Amino acid sequence: MPRHGQFVPCASFESPPRPLTGERRVRDAPLPNESNGDTRVRIEGITKIGEASVHWRRDGSGPPVVFLHGFPLSGHTWDSVVAHLRDRFVCYTPDLIGMGQSYSDAGDDYSSQGQARPLQGMLRELGVDSYALVGNDTGGWVARELALIDQPRVSRLILTNTEIPFHRPPWIPMYQTFAHVPGFGSVIRQLMKSSAFRRSSLAFGGCFHDMTHLEGDFQTQFVDPLIASDARMEGALQFLRRMKFARLDEFKGLHQQLTIPTLFIWGADDPTFPEPTAREMVPQFPDVRGFHSLRNAKLFVYEEHPQEVAQLIDRFLSDGQQ
Repeated sequence: MPRHGQFVPCASFESPPRPLTGERRVRDAPLPNESNGDTRVRIEGITKIGEASVHWRRDGSGPPVVFLHGFPLSGHTWDSVVAHLRDRFVCYTPDLIGMGQSYSDAGDDYSSQGQARPLQGMLRELGVDSYALVGNDTGGWVARELALIDQPRVSRLILTNTEIPFHRPPWIPMYQTFAHVPGFGSVIRQLMKSSAFRRSSLAFGGCFHDMTHLEGDFQTQFVDPLIASDARMEGALQFLRRMKFARLDEFKGLHQQLTIPTLFIWGADDPTFPEPTAREMVPQFPDVRGFHSLRNAKLFVYEEHPQEVAQLIDRFLSDGQQ
């Protein structure tokens, strides 16, 4: 069995949510959407930190950048952004606990603060001494938790369409309540088989300006596993149960402690975290270097405009290296 901090390489991007611990397997694979013949590879693995098993991917070379995804996705959601950045940066895209292939036997690891601790440990075990941090949606909340406890190593912070203190995103409080009801996971799995439900505001309707993004790779990577796997659905429900808005509201004061240079990139049409409300949050941060609003984009702005988001990240981080 892996000990605390032990790295277990993974063989496949389609491994079950609970990997076979102790089995040493390696596979490198090219990133998707490579039309230029570039066959460079990325590495993925699992690092055991306490009761948590954190699944991660690493690609590229240069200064480290860590990307944290939102609910109910996985690190794969950043693939198109990484494809634009890996020439200049080494990009880490871990799965949050309860999402993708990361899980824990400790319930506290599914909370916002609990998520940050295994991520901090994973980065230490991988030898990452200093890194920039990018977060979207709930990954932006967890990014702030991680920056609080690991601030000496976090060089820069980039937040895209993420939680705002004292703002409640549509439907999530209701889902948090129902997540405690036995059988709710089975109900959601049946509903998610319906295209009409997936496109509604109850599901992913607020995530994309162009709803065709819901089909293809997005459905295969993020929707279908929730429908097919009891473990994936239970991980998502555990995530909902443990993320507490009372903790989020504390960040109205905690943001002042995040003295690192911070950049905001926002999908202008997002109904989940509206841009005007986000701009009201910005003065809570001591060192804001910019707020970029991208049109024709909602919650998952980087999925719809990966090149623009990557260019903004590159420019911000490159300025910091000068």
